Amino acid sequence: MNDTLATIDTPAALIDRSRMQRNIARMQQRMNTLGVRFRPHVKTTKCIDVAIAQRDAGAQGITVSTLKEADQFFAAGFTDILYAVGMAPHRLPHALDLRRRGCALTILTDGAVSACAIAEFGRANGEAFDVLIEVDTDGHRSGIRPDEDTLLDVARVLHEGGMRLRGVMTHAGSSYDLDTPQALRAMAEQERAGCVHAARRLRDAGLPCPVVSMGSTPTALMAEALDGVTEVRAGVYVFFDLVMRNVGVCTEDDIALSVLTTVIGHQGDKGWAIVDAGWMAMSRDRGTQKQKRDFGFGQVCDVNGRVLEGYVLSGANQEHGILSREGEPDTGIAQRFPIGTRLRILPNHACATGAQFPEYHALSEEEDGALQTWGRFHGW
Repeated sequence: MNDTLATIDTPAALIDRSRMQRNIARMQQRMNTLGVRFRPHVKTTKCIDVAIAQRDAGAQGITVSTLKEADQFFAAGFTDILYAVGMAPHRLPHALDLRRRGCALTILTDGAVSACAIAEFGRANGEAFDVLIEVDTDGHRSGIRPDEDTLLDVARVLHEGGMRLRGVMTHAGSSYDLDTPQALRAMAEQERAGCVHAARRLRDAGLPCPVVSMGSTPTALMAEALDGVTEVRAGVYVFFDLVMRNVGVCTEDDIALSVLTTVIGHQGDKGWAIVDAGWMAMSRDRGTQKQKRDFGFGQVCDVNGRVLEGYVLSGANQEHGILSREGEPDTGIAQRFPIGTRLRILPNHACATGAQFPEYHALSEEEDGALQTWGRFHGW
């Protein structure tokens, strides 16, 4: 017999399947309209069931952040995989093993040292790795600036060293710091233009560049045109979260991941209800703290997922969460949320909260509240 919201132990990670499917359809339809291939980043969920839903909607290939993800998804039948983290030399044997087992794995570099290691290892083992060069279009993290001489140097190391230079990719992570449609559209165009410029420089130098890959959830959803781009990557869109709510690309009603929790005590004079979801369940991510609205460790909802306005998880210890009302303390909180009350908490960062759990419990309205258990990968 399947568990329900009333019988499952807490804390538990819940997926609202109808919201998830709506989010998947929204992104896929947008990419179809813009005329680009969509390669979802599965690091958010690390879940085969979710990735199958994305593929069924029209996604082509996946993006991973660890080679363990590549192993697991390849074993489940996903063969076109981009490992979108700079390739460390000690991981090249693992990448080689995946390719020799039939995985169409593409790897990433953002510098000459890494490119040389890839080329030398590939030649020594008779393997022509498929490689993308990471381009930095917003100064957010890693990558080579589109106009740097290093871009051509790295490309030549790969191409002349016998590797398959597949093209360029970029990620405008700084889009997470924005919160207006105008700023997001401008960042999407900056990301697109920078990556396309890098690709043009490679081609003008006589180097191959069939792939021009960009993406973050905010820029993917806000881009007005993607001329010159061949594929887009995005990950957190499948669940969304409170950071994305503050960025402005979703509402609380779009957030498909929540943590089911139980009220286990009260501090009535402080206006607190104590729940069994602390930072071990929610994660320590306080991404909304620097945004226009701070949700503490999460937005409180009733057991059916309806937002309880003004109530947040304002504090967290390892296994205890503090539920309180914003502003004036709720001195009647023990009556409002008696011991045993079940609630859902919407997370700040879906990737971080999902990572706290070994599995998800997927809820479908069509199945009378029964929960399906979906596995989730851990580790590297």
